[in-house]
Amino acid sequence: MDGMMVAFALLWALVIALSIAVFALARQVGILFERIAPMGALMTDSGPAIGSKVDRFDLTALDGRAIAIGTPSQRSQLLFFVSPTCPVCKKLLPILSSVAAAEQSWLDVVLAGDGDEAAHRAFVKQRRLEAFPFVLSRDLGMAFRVSRLPYAALIDGAGVVKAKGLINNREQLESLFNASDLGVASVQSYLGAPHAAHDLPTR
Repeated sequence: MDGMMVAFALLWALVIALSIAVFALARQVGILFERIAPMGALMTDSGPAIGSKVDRFDLTALDGRAIAIGTPSQRSQLLFFVSPTCPVCKKLLPILSSVAAAEQSWLDVVLAGDGDEAAHRAFVKQRRLEAFPFVLSRDLGMAFRVSRLPYAALIDGAGVVKAKGLINNREQLESLFNASDLGVASVQSYLGAPHAAHDLPTR
């Protein structure tokens, strides 16, 4: 009987010790999450500033669709600059398709690039991008000062730039929407302010 009582007491001591350890671990995980808060799209200082109205562009997509950039609309636009020779672009295209489907109630995705038309047509066919209008315009790329790819810019219905930046993964792509929802230039600038990382909106 004495042996059973000792074993019972030891078992309870072990349970209490494990509970304390789990609590401490959970606290450390929370601290770690705040330290490695989500990294948004890498915003550059070049091109139209956040909150500025973009110049109007009337373009024709590869499939003949008329595409207007910077004109009043009931919907927002996501300009996604890509190239057939960009490996990261190719990796992100399925993610872009998924995001476009999820946000289709308010967002139009427009692919943009410049260069050889035949190469881009082959790229569209190979990657099955027919659902997206694809415009070739060097002037559009220059207006946004696109120097590296993939690059995206979110434009609202008034033609105002809401968010922009270099995109390398789904998190960075969705950070454009988060920055727009928060009314800030970028997720990085928001995280630099006295707000907790867990205040970020989720989609």
